[in-house]
Amino acid sequence: MVDTLGVAVIGFGWMGRVHTQAYARVRHHYPGLSLVPELITVAEEVPGRAEEAAAQFGFASTTRDWREVAADPRVRAVSITAPNFLHREIGVAMAEAGKHIWIEKPVGLTAEDAGTVADAVAKAGVQGAVGFNYRNAPAVETARELIATGEIGAVTHVRIRLFSDYAAHPEGALTWRYERERGGSGVLGDLASHGVDLARHLLGDITSLTADTAIFLPERARPSGATAGHSRAVGGEVGPVENEDYVSCLLRFASGARGVLEACRVSVGEQNNYGFEVHGTKGAVFWDFRRMNELGVSRGTTYQDQSVTTVYAGPGDGEFAAFQPGAANAMGYDDLKVVEAYRFLRSVAEGTPYGATLTDAVHSAAALDAMARSAHSGSWAEVRGRD
Repeated sequence: MVDTLGVAVIGFGWMGRVHTQAYARVRHHYPGLSLVPELITVAEEVPGRAEEAAAQFGFASTTRDWREVAADPRVRAVSITAPNFLHREIGVAMAEAGKHIWIEKPVGLTAEDAGTVADAVAKAGVQGAVGFNYRNAPAVETARELIATGEIGAVTHVRIRLFSDYAAHPEGALTWRYERERGGSGVLGDLASHGVDLARHLLGDITSLTADTAIFLPERARPSGATAGHSRAVGGEVGPVENEDYVSCLLRFASGARGVLEACRVSVGEQNNYGFEVHGTKGAVFWDFRRMNELGVSRGTTYQDQSVTTVYAGPGDGEFAAFQPGAANAMGYDDLKVVEAYRFLRSVAEGTPYGATLTDAVHSAAALDAMARSAHSGSWAEVRGRD
């Protein structure tokens, strides 16, 4: 039996559009899904943007006030894709209203914010999914399985990189992303949060770390109007960039493994150069987001001069079969959000979490807080769990 689930999207910038497209596509890839998402309302404070979204995607209604979503009985699940500083308030309000939430990372500005949303979700008995989409790549899921089954031996060390150029242009507008009060911790929350999630997903808990951060473009021009994505501004009032462009970090894992994590939003020449290399006592795995459907694998008993084989993701890997019929057919970024939508809807239907949860968001936020403390103190910091 198929039931409908009324959904709302709060915040219709680029990520709000990605969530909406995922809802529109999810039944195409997962026809057996017992819940069919129904687009009820879109909330966006920028004049005209919600109406444009409704006209394009078929939302039944629009609003400029997200609070109306909490009071709408037609809405049973909500995507929260508003700016970071609103995540805590909106997440708690939706959970308390009995709505399931699919919320983008970072869940608020601090680990305390993430924990508050997690507590609200647990208390309300609703489901909470988080937008850690890179773990959904089939090749990443295969890497995790190879690590877990000991195919590369005991993991010794990992290197995780997230280099992007989205903020590299000196005319990039001074939006909320660059303000401490509204954007939080800059590249830590934006990119390093994904790196921490990948690290935990592959290797387990991080116990301590030491970090260094930097701001390389200290001033930007304020935009003259509403923005979406990473727009440019010329001639506007110049203001300071308050949060980090760059972070480098050494990691220690509970397993005894060591790691290096590096993230930058102003890397000229890098177009979303995200990936990892995990080394073990018998082999290694290598993944590059720009070649998302390939996994480099080294395993065996040669050790020295041991070869690396390129393995193409196929129907036996993760959720690949829902998108392509045979190995080496490409999946893309938006497909990862469709996987996320599927796991969120399945969680709601079955009452059991699938995919990244608020618990994962809390762990990621705790590591980001530790990075900020370490960068400030210049010393190692423990990654503090919740009491």
